Amino acid sequence: MTKPPKIPESVLVVIYTPDLDVLVIKRADQPDFWQSVTGSKDALDEPLAVTAAREVAEETGIVVGTPEVPASALVDWHHRIEYAIYPQYLHRYAPGVTRNTEHWFGLCVPRRVDVTLSPREHVDHAWLPYREAAARCFSPSNAEAILQLSARAARPPEGRPPEGRPPEGRTPEGRTPEGRTPGSA
Repeated sequence: MTKPPKIPESVLVVIYTPDLDVLVIKRADQPDFWQSVTGSKDALDEPLAVTAAREVAEETGIVVGTPEVPASALVDWHHRIEYAIYPQYLHRYAPGVTRNTEHWFGLCVPRRVDVTLSPREHVDHAWLPYREAAARCFSPSNAEAILQLSARAARPPEGRPPEGRPPEGRTPEGRTPEGRTPGSA
């Protein structure tokens, strides 16, 4: 049975700690190719966040949605790039498909967590300070995503106030300036 062609829409997930140490993994099929977690959608209607969480679990053994790594730790960076598929991977796609759209995510884990690699895909891993991790990546766009980490990690996810700050127009206890809590009359 032959595998169906890959869908030319994928995710790149930068896994990092609060200290901005970044996990990079070494590809099994290309000895000098270090990268972040990447992978394609399994179905056209698969939500990108589901693709990202699945690929993280498949490639590293890190499960998103656990007490240690809550679902809120996986953040869609709302950034996408389109690139030419490397010639050595074109056979995985339908005839005539030469470009892929990649969506960037960040996953903040509490510390350098243990990693269980999928040996058919990756043969080594390293936790590195983010600039070193970017320098090790074979893909310029992967390096760029990692280098954006210091600015992205300082910003709260969309719609949430920075840590320790109440939402605009609220006191630290969550009250409005008039002393009411949301939903009270």
